[in-house]
Parts: sequence; structure tokens; C-alpha cells
Amino acid sequence: MVNAREKVTRISTEERKAREWALVLESAGIPYQLSEHAAHWLLVVPSSDEVPALAALDAYDRENPGQPAAAAVAPEYGRSYAGVVMAGSLLAFYGVTSWGGGATAWMRQGNASALHILEGEVWRTATALTLHASVAHVASNAVACALFATGVCRALGPGVGLWLMLLAGAGGNALNAILRGPPHGAVGASTAVFGAVGALGALQFMARYRFGAARRAAWVPVAAALALLAMLGTGAQTDVLAHLFGMLTGGFLGVAASRIPPHTPGRVPQFALVLAAVATLAAAWVVALR
Repeated sequence: MVNAREKVTRISTEERKAREWALVLESAGIPYQLSEHAAHWLLVVPSSDEVPALAALDAYDRENPGQPAAAAVAPEYGRSYAGVVMAGSLLAFYGVTSWGGGATAWMRQGNASALHILEGEVWRTATALTLHASVAHVASNAVACALFATGVCRALGPGVGLWLMLLAGAGGNALNAILRGPPHGAVGASTAVFGAVGALGALQFMARYRFGAARRAAWVPVAAALALLAMLGTGAQTDVLAHLFGMLTGGFLGVAASRIPPHTPGRVPQFALVLAAVATLAAAWVVALR
């Protein structure tokens, strides 16, 4: 367990490499702990020794370029089907909102109308994430959600992952409304999906940057996230700025989430966070439909 007074300075899939790093710290007189978690070796130092520890390890890595660097992989929560559940929920909610030709009423009350958001109806930034204009629209977002939401929830857990996507999607819609103003409006989960893309890029960037990968290589996940935005988020009928803002918000939240210590939160807190996120979204719809 890593507490708030400790920092993970290196993670390796190779025990030999991890023990080499431990010897570097030992020779420098820096206290450390070496532990194994989920097939990864974690080298932990007190927070007060983080700076000298990183300096010593970086110097060692520079002086030993012939040895391949271990993979910089952040500790993961583990297997999760939350992304698939989210995708199924999007499809199910589309069926509910389309039943009996009622889609127009749902759209009117829940879309991310810049005019209404700027007038204080901030719940629309969240309700709009659950609305879709057509079967093709919801199907494409469901597939993307199953892929990228699964990645985020595997890294951070279903509760933290769901909240990250909800906040990134709502934040992206809010920024889009502020920048574009009336009469702009938007619907769709894609803003939250690109929030997941941004978060995944940020998590990998932080893992590579903090855990010993070459600084230039640390930017590769960020470039990959931007490439996904260019390929998937800039079509003729897409809200490019909403996607961009969602990805930027998700990236910011991903950096913050990278500070969560390994092993926490566990299953019970994750389940509580899932319930809280669902309750928050349901409350937004109650307000929207009152």
C-alpha cells in the first residue's frame, strides 16, 4: 500500500531492473521499499526524498543506455466490464427516449443548448451525454464507449472511470457552450468518449514521464490521443470543438487521477462511486423533466 507520504518513483515488469534501481537508491542513502503488485515491481520512496531519488535514477539510466528500459506501465485496477455496460446503457436509453415518438420532448429538455446552459441550466451538460440523434449516432458512440471506457475503467476502476468520463463530458459541453454561445446545441456521448481518450493518453504520459521512460517517448501517448481525435472526431456531422474540449478536460482529469495511489480505491468504494454517478445523472434528468 502506498500512502500519501510516499511516492512511486519507478515501475518495472522486470524484477532484475527493479532491483538494480533499488541498489542505486541504497548506494545514495535514500530509503525505499520494493514490492510486487499485479506482475509489476514498484519502487517507492518517502515524498520528501522523491526529487533526489528521481535524480539518482535518471542519472543511472543515462549512464547505462545499453540496457533496455523496462516498460513504464501504471498500476491498473484490473479487468472491468464497465465500458460494455455503459455502451448497453446508451443503447437502452436511446430506446426509451425514442419510444412512441417522444424523442423530440427529451431532446428539447435535455440537449446541451448553449442559450439555456448560459442561463443557468447546467444540468444539460450532463443530460446531453445520454441523448442521440439517430440509431447510427448511438451505435457509433456505443462501440467507442465499449472500447475507450473499458480502457479507463481497467486503469482506474469503474467508479473513478465513470466519474472521469461524466465530468469530462459535462466539462466539454460547458466549455463548448461558453465559447460558441447561442444558438449552438449538441447531444451525444462522444464528448465523454473523447474525455476517456484524453484520460488514457494522460495516464500513459504520466506513467512514462514519472517512471523512467525517455522524456521524448513520454509524449507518444499524447500524440496518439490527438491522432484519434483527428481520425474519429472531425467528420462532417461532428462537433469538433466539443470533442476537443472533452479530450482536454479528460486529459486534465487523467493527470489528476494518475496521483491516485496503487491499490486504491477498492471494490466497495468503486461501487459506491458508480452508484453516486448514476444517481447524479438521474437527478440531472429529474431536474430537466420537472
